[in-house]
Amino acid sequence: MPSTTVSAARTRRIRTIRPGFVSFLVPFTVLVAIVVVAPPGHGSGPLAWYTTVVWSLPTAVTLRGLSGGLLARGHPTAGPSPGPVPQRLVVVIPTIGRSDVLPALERVVASCCARLPAEFADVRIDVVTEEGCAARRSIAALAGRHPLVRIVEIPADFRTARGTRFKARANHYAHLVRTTCGENRADVWVLHMDDDTGVGADTAADLARFVRDQHAAGEAGLHLAQGVLAYPREHARNRWVWLADAVRPACDVSLFAAGTGRGTPRTGLHGELLLVRASVEAAIGWDFGPSSTVEDAEFALRFSRRYPGRSGWFAGRSYGASPATVRDFLRQRERWVSGLLRLVACRAIPLRHRLPLLHSVAVWLCGPAQHPAVVLALDAVVDGHAAPVTPVIAPLWALNAAFSWWLYWEGYRINVRSSADARLRLGESLRFLVLIPLFVLWEGIGIVRGVVDALRREHTFTVIAKPL
Repeated sequence: MPSTTVSAARTRRIRTIRPGFVSFLVPFTVLVAIVVVAPPGHGSGPLAWYTTVVWSLPTAVTLRGLSGGLLARGHPTAGPSPGPVPQRLVVVIPTIGRSDVLPALERVVASCCARLPAEFADVRIDVVTEEGCAARRSIAALAGRHPLVRIVEIPADFRTARGTRFKARANHYAHLVRTTCGENRADVWVLHMDDDTGVGADTAADLARFVRDQHAAGEAGLHLAQGVLAYPREHARNRWVWLADAVRPACDVSLFAAGTGRGTPRTGLHGELLLVRASVEAAIGWDFGPSSTVEDAEFALRFSRRYPGRSGWFAGRSYGASPATVRDFLRQRERWVSGLLRLVACRAIPLRHRLPLLHSVAVWLCGPAQHPAVVLALDAVVDGHAAPVTPVIAPLWALNAAFSWWLYWEGYRINVRSSADARLRLGESLRFLVLIPLFVLWEGIGIVRGVVDALRREHTFTVIAKPL
């Protein structure tokens, strides 16, 4: 894709996506009706206790997610722009600089150059890459085509004080460069993006609204915000993986909206579409040590400890691409799980600040144990049956099952509505609904691989191909 091209889809992004709840209420009502008409009875034995625990475990996460969905649904969106905001916006796009990520990087840079100047009077885009990377010449050419772009090369011999590696090292070097330039100020905002996540008109408008609101709030203003990660259909190289990835934007309008939107992102952040004051980023930094592979979640915990109640959420979206293959999908989940396990065990952060993330990670790790296929396999070898030890538990099962269904369907709807062709296709929708158990199984395989990786204490940072 030529770097000067911005897809037609971007021209229509100003329409708002609000989470709906019909796809939660329908399965919840059906499941509760089944429980009322045909009560599951009283279970006993190991299998009954097993299902009672693992199918009830997500309840707190479910309630938090539903509350976040209500918050997102009632969240104000950007209205007509009164003009560009004067505060400086620095967009940071770290990239490994391989040829297989170049098409996505060009798309992202083109979208930022096309959309952000309409809402920000002072914009610069820092593309951060390693000295001597494979696509160095092509990346350098971006600055020639786009005057807003500055290439920031990380010297090969650069080391942080604590030996941080991977993306956190790149973020830390970029922050040091900005500090040298005197940009570590409260009136400078830094927008962190990945090299496959572009912006649209809605992104720029909501970012500007947030910055404008914080300027008006003065000392009471917030310091950090995050929006929704969407994955348009046209960016998908593998349609099945795109469908499997649908759960991600739904988590943004539910679980992440509940945490970040209420001021303290103790359950984590995304490393892209992350807006933070330059002065706050300078106070925290990204030098978390050599074992950090989920630098976004660690930054969230350190921010929560230092600036409780000072984060916000906005409805604008970034436009990324799902993994190109099932193998990349699994590798991505593996890295997240292994990195989060190391983070929740990090004693450098007080336990009370890790507990909310620890709980969320524990629920996520139990995902494979909750899969119906696992329960059916256990039923074949363990005495008893899967009914709860008390019928009172059954409505909680209905609640959690309906929420899981809602996450996938709502995420799919957001991705479709964020696409150039924003129609829900009947055949695709039916295939998606039928295949949800398979997609949950894929998530489970990624989780198991991540646990194994963490037990082996392998600190790797896999950068998957980003061809679109």
